[in-house]
Amino acid sequence: MARAATGTTPPGRPSTPGRGTQRDLTQGPVTRTLLLFSLPVLGGNVLQSLNGSVNQFWVSHSLGVTAITAIGNANIVMMLLLGVVFGVSMAANILVAQNVGKDDLPMVKRVMGTSITFFAALATAVAALGYVTSPYILAAMGTPHEAVESAEIYLRIVFLAMPFMYFFAFLQMAQRGAGDSRTPFYFMLLAVALDIVLNPLLINGYGPFPRLGVAGSGWSTFISQGFSLACLVTALYLRRSPLALHREELKLLLPDPEILKALVVRGLPMGLQMLVISGAAMVMIGMVNSYGSVMAAAYTAASQVWTYVQMPAMALGAAISSMAAQNVGAQRWDRVDRIARSGVICGLVATGATAAIIYLLGDITLRIFLPADSAALPLAHHINDRVLWGFVLFSISFSLSGVVRATGAVWGPLVILFVAMYVVRIPFATALMPSWGADAIWWSFPLGIIASSLMNIAFYLHGGWKKARMVAPPHPTGVAPDAGQAPPAVDKTEREPATTAG
Repeated sequence: MARAATGTTPPGRPSTPGRGTQRDLTQGPVTRTLLLFSLPVLGGNVLQSLNGSVNQFWVSHSLGVTAITAIGNANIVMMLLLGVVFGVSMAANILVAQNVGKDDLPMVKRVMGTSITFFAALATAVAALGYVTSPYILAAMGTPHEAVESAEIYLRIVFLAMPFMYFFAFLQMAQRGAGDSRTPFYFMLLAVALDIVLNPLLINGYGPFPRLGVAGSGWSTFISQGFSLACLVTALYLRRSPLALHREELKLLLPDPEILKALVVRGLPMGLQMLVISGAAMVMIGMVNSYGSVMAAAYTAASQVWTYVQMPAMALGAAISSMAAQNVGAQRWDRVDRIARSGVICGLVATGATAAIIYLLGDITLRIFLPADSAALPLAHHINDRVLWGFVLFSISFSLSGVVRATGAVWGPLVILFVAMYVVRIPFATALMPSWGADAIWWSFPLGIIASSLMNIAFYLHGGWKKARMVAPPHPTGVAPDAGQAPPAVDKTEREPATTAG
């Protein structure tokens, strides 16, 4: 691949013009930097969950059960498509972070140019194909007859909004890779606030707004995502962000084959992780459904609580990937190891504290999702007693896989996830349900998490993931290829004393 020379920073000039809120994640105390960087990511996860809950509230209270069924079926499709693009966005995040760590601004620009073109083509294709095939998608899902019409209307609007969603997700990931987790949070906040305000106005037709029914919820997503994306792009140019391409750099929109290959080959396994999780969830809910609607309601309520327990570990995992990737690019392998150690400890403390609070609150958290007199409430309490503690250990997998994939080693975490879900969790539940009943399902969750944690620890210690590369490094004449462990030609260790506390 024809590549610009690595940009070693000249004296007296910042390495990335217009960094603004971006930060060099290869410097400073590891734990403090990681926690500060992960807090906006955690805030964004909370906002997304809040947005979905508020939207469902307005649809269900304004339009009834049929409408919420329609929204639910369409949202399954939307989340699946966003899950696929997650992998490619994460690949772009790692490429940006590694080259920011190298102070290679020309390469950052090349990554952005290829990624923009790729996401434009992908989003346009998904939107067009999805708009045309919406009726067939809903039919294949077995959408209830009475909800099909509303679901089709909503889903087609969602497909129209998909280019905005794809670019929004991509730019958020790219900014985190460049060391800025605050700006994505601010614009996520803007998008969620607009969506929450517009939903009741467009659904019910308050004031000058037209009454659009279920379509109003779709158009509120379209408007909020589109407007927030436009504001985010504007902010990048006003701040002279290194991620923004200017007129003389538009030639970089012509895809670079090596970068394009990395986006697809490295992004696909990360996207497949979302499909593996979704597939396993569908199998588990099928098992739960066999015990009746009360048990299914209890499981649904308990799983809502699990989401909030996992949020700190998920935020840390995302932050760890960006932070580790910058240090991989800077060849700070000692610091990468400290990031892994700090991430595991912080994750255990954060998820452990969250789980402890939920246990102490008893049924209070479950009553948010179930009435106090519901027959499902004691069942949900029983489920949480057996499952909730296991998600504390899940932070080990999130942290270590976040470090591993920062190098481009993406197949190992995918295989580990598949084994934990389909070789451990599901077979265990299936084999013991005849004798243990539903308890076999509940105990399969912590068992799968323990298996995943142990495999991730083993892979981190012995997997050879440090030799992985997102793109093949150039080999100048007379210079041996870097195995990923040797001291780099330009090392950032001089910026920070080796004794910095982690």
